Amino acid sequence: MAVPDFQSIMLPLLNYLGDEKEHQLQETIDAIAREFGLTLEERRELLPSGRKPIIDNRVGWARTYMKKAGLIEYTKRGYFKITERGLEVLKEKPEQINVSYLKRFPEFVEFQTVKKEEGKEEETGEETRLTPEESIEESYQRLRQSLAAELIQQVKNCSPPFFEKLVIDLLIGMGYGGTRKDAGEAIGRSGDEGIDGIIKEDRLGLDVVYVQAKRWENPVSRPEIQKFAGALMGRKAKKGIFITTSAFTKDARDYAEKIESKIVLIDGETLAQLMIDHNIGVSSVASYTLKKMDNDYFAEE
Repeated sequence: MAVPDFQSIMLPLLNYLGDEKEHQLQETIDAIAREFGLTLEERRELLPSGRKPIIDNRVGWARTYMKKAGLIEYTKRGYFKITERGLEVLKEKPEQINVSYLKRFPEFVEFQTVKKEEGKEEETGEETRLTPEESIEESYQRLRQSLAAELIQQVKNCSPPFFEKLVIDLLIGMGYGGTRKDAGEAIGRSGDEGIDGIIKEDRLGLDVVYVQAKRWENPVSRPEIQKFAGALMGRKAKKGIFITTSAFTKDARDYAEKIESKIVLIDGETLAQLMIDHNIGVSSVASYTLKKMDNDYFAEE
């Protein structure tokens, strides 16, 4: 089954704490995962940022919401237990505990009122599905995808010399090429046998990488990759980067994986994402830092 949303976790979590003992977060996450019969793969599913497993995030937020409602209390660093109010709730045998249920408690209502655009969240249904952290990450990913689409369209419309400059800037930004002067002399210099340029793999020039870059609308097919691989073999080279503004066919990708030479395929979508990651052709509009309580600071309290 899919990882349950954080509201679906609330009642099983409170039931688990019904033994009135102190419990640690990771132990609780493991118990909830077993309760829902999650597979190892489902337990390893990560948030879009890749920083934390989804189930860990959702159990954590279910715990936070119920603490705000006074159903759970933190006892010591990393541990928590059910409260008298939580035990009273269990005696009621509710069919489910969710945000609407928790609004009966004034402490939780106060907590909710400080959330921005609460009404908008309820109207869109996001509140029933995502934790606050997931909402931020999902919005970030939507904005990023929109920016990537704009970037690749702009790149397709740029001139060949500008595209060459863009490739140089990106490879340098990723740590290739030594100095910009070295990279500028290498890229666009070859132009024969399916190779557009040669660039240093590291700043010391201990190895080189051959580059092919194409501003195409149609997908790059296997013959183009074969031609590039043949060019690498002719130079006794084993590393290459093939960059395109379009995409690669399945045959092209399969071929690149099977041959001895290591050829990295960068399609338009990947190119745009790399440009965002390495600040090529983009600028920052705003920055938000998510913070959490530093338990180590309060360890001696």
